[in-house]
Amino acid sequence: LLPDQCRALARRVPLGLARTGTAGGHFSGDIFLAVSTAQPGELSSGFPTKSRQEAELKSLDFVPWNYLDAFFTAVVQSVEESVLNALVNNETMIGRDGNTSYALPHDQVKSRISRP
Repeated sequence: LLPDQCRALARRVPLGLARTGTAGGHFSGDIFLAVSTAQPGELSSGFPTKSRQEAELKSLDFVPWNYLDAFFTAVVQSVEESVLNALVNNETMIGRDGNTSYALPHDQVKSRISRP
């Protein structure tokens, strides 16, 4: 994926969060990142070490923009699924200084989030 395509994917994350009922409050501090590990270094913009005549032309393989709709849908669905999994697959934890974070009642959560 190209850098702008990664940015476009990251912009879809709030849609997945919204499907779980959050409004994304002012102080939520959400940061969304999308990266690609394909073709590392191909888009580097370092200082040229060769003359223009010696420089190589390079080509990139990337997903065409008109094929990204399925990726956008996948982002929205996977974010929603991640939030729902976090609500259901949790356990009571005791943290620093004895602070306790109680698990949500799984049966009640499942019944409230189940869809017809």
